[in-house]
Amino acid sequence: MRKLSWILMAAVALGIIAYGCTRHYDGGPSAIPPDVAKLLATGQMPTRVEEAQLTFAPNVPPPIERREPALVKVNLWTEEVEGVLAAGIEKDTTYKFWTFNGGVPGPFIRVRVGDVLEVHFENKAGSLMPHNVDFHAATGTGGGAAITTVNPGKTRTARLAMLSPGLFIYHCAVPPVPDHVANGMYGLILVEPSEGLRPVDKEFYVLQSEFYTKETFGYEGLTTYDPRAGANEDPTYIVFNGRVNSLMGENALKAEVGDEVRIFFGVGGPNKVSSFHVIGEIFDRVYNEGTTGEPLRNVQTTLVPPGGSAVVEFKIDTAGSYTLVDHAIFRLAKGCVGQLVVEGEPNPAIFGKDVK
Repeated sequence: MRKLSWILMAAVALGIIAYGCTRHYDGGPSAIPPDVAKLLATGQMPTRVEEAQLTFAPNVPPPIERREPALVKVNLWTEEVEGVLAAGIEKDTTYKFWTFNGGVPGPFIRVRVGDVLEVHFENKAGSLMPHNVDFHAATGTGGGAAITTVNPGKTRTARLAMLSPGLFIYHCAVPPVPDHVANGMYGLILVEPSEGLRPVDKEFYVLQSEFYTKETFGYEGLTTYDPRAGANEDPTYIVFNGRVNSLMGENALKAEVGDEVRIFFGVGGPNKVSSFHVIGEIFDRVYNEGTTGEPLRNVQTTLVPPGGSAVVEFKIDTAGSYTLVDHAIFRLAKGCVGQLVVEGEPNPAIFGKDVK
């Protein structure tokens, strides 16, 4: 009997070892990617050095081909610019945005787990305030905010290790933080897992956010920021990619029948949760909260909080125009709508004409 117990214990132990050797990274605390474990153990910087390829929404940098970590140099700067918030009839609605690299949202950054981000951060001389970057992908005080804070006309360089895979928000975190976020200082950073992401045909960058103005929706001319409306969580505009109709008409996302589409979706906030939905599609996979573990399947609408993200994937089976919305549907009237236009042959077996 005692011998049988030892045999059973040995079998269980072997099973645990085999499971540990074959399982995939699931983001748990015991599942540290080897490159991260090496970095934590030795403190040595990666020997490979490269410049990050940055893109503005809705474009996404190409997938990471390498399978070893690198020191990735990222050049970010702050600039306060007057830009179009909504097209007008006689005059556009404009706003004084606070930006990363001149755009709202800021550029999409794509790296790999185990990489070390070397952030060269410049606060342009024309800025009115200090700025910094809080990377939700970073571990340490303020997500990097403490070591990137810089006054107007100054620069600073900081290194941040990417220890966890996922899709993360970054934003300015200089007090008062709500003002910096409400004026446009946010973006997305993707930290790919060691093995990379599964290949798809099209990738897009979409970020939802709000703007709080003293003037009413549709006012033509320069609108001004209203911090009281922000504190009351009563936005004048709720938009995709920094402006009304940024993804409509000529600016619509484009794909073809048969394409697998991946949308990297984030919410800059500063206040509102998004109920992200694509009318006429079902998400085949949703990596909720921006994780890279096992996805949810066959999802109609996914909830994304301010400062949060999700990755959604779906295959397009028939031609048409698919509408991106926040399914808190009154927000359509505040500008929260986009289009995915799909070219190719319609499939009447999936979506047919009226039957009489």
